Amino acid sequence: MTISKKDFTLNILNGISLGVVVTLVPAALTGQLMKALLGVFPLGAAVISMTNFTMSLLAAVSGFCVGHLFKFNMIQTSAVAAAAMIGAGVIKQTTQGFVLSGTGDVINTALTITVAVLVAQFIGNKFKNYTVLLLPLLVIVIAGGIGLTTLPFIKMVTTFIGMAIKNLVTLQPILMGALMGMVFAVLIVSPISSVGIATAVGLSGIAAGSANLGIVAGSFTLAIMGSSVNSLGTTLAHFVGTPKIQMANMLEKPFLFIPVMINAAVLGAIGAIFNIQGTAMSAGFGFSGLIGPMAALGAMKVDGAALVLVTILFLILPILLGFLAKYVFVKKTKRIVPQDLLIQV
Repeated sequence: MTISKKDFTLNILNGISLGVVVTLVPAALTGQLMKALLGVFPLGAAVISMTNFTMSLLAAVSGFCVGHLFKFNMIQTSAVAAAAMIGAGVIKQTTQGFVLSGTGDVINTALTITVAVLVAQFIGNKFKNYTVLLLPLLVIVIAGGIGLTTLPFIKMVTTFIGMAIKNLVTLQPILMGALMGMVFAVLIVSPISSVGIATAVGLSGIAAGSANLGIVAGSFTLAIMGSSVNSLGTTLAHFVGTPKIQMANMLEKPFLFIPVMINAAVLGAIGAIFNIQGTAMSAGFGFSGLIGPMAALGAMKVDGAALVLVTILFLILPILLGFLAKYVFVKKTKRIVPQDLLIQV
């Protein structure tokens, strides 16, 4: 079966986006809540452990999703998933054996999956009865090997991007807030891990708060603009989960970045004005799991005024900005049609 370059790329990106939803969103949804309830709900520790472990399966689940989108059989799909785990860098070898650590490098995961798909397509059924034996071996060794080779260099690129972002902190706070908001609003809908970037550079303080608000603004903007074509669950997944589910649509329709970046800049700047702070972890998650709002409150003296301010910045303003973007770009200028934001599930 032949497939266009466009559909090939979209299958890769959509598969990774679905992998993110399955593996990262559960931890984001339950993390802060379970920690808060540990005193009265001891089983919350088990929930945290299970969802944290699932995060390390991002590469494998993404590989399975990509294989499904390419209509691969189970042998091909499993081989792609296995190669993805190797290339992601999530598996560490110790004297005690192998351990899982982190979520891996998303960019290198995408590269490894791409190579694995190409190898699987090339092999097809060339080996006849021996395909079931040779295809997994070749996909894992070739794609996984290439992934392991490129991993250090991809990590260097990711680190460079992170250092460039960190330099924004030296700018004037309000301008920095706007820039950080825009940068992380773009990162969250790209193959690059916003959490990984924030963690790599140790983002904190106002920079982390503005970055978080940028993601919040982008999440609500995309959810509201596409609400007429997506289900309620999918719409909520943009901010309760992650807006990365729009990654393929964003790259296919680059103009979608414009309203996202505008709203992210506005909310990021406002966050800097009100001294909203965060941590490296909160900076990459946005509204998901209430991680951003909880981090902001953690840096404040928690009282009625603080709760009102956080509610306004993390909920009310993003919704208002989202509807404003929908009015301007969808209804008034018609530069964006809701179908551009349809999520295929």
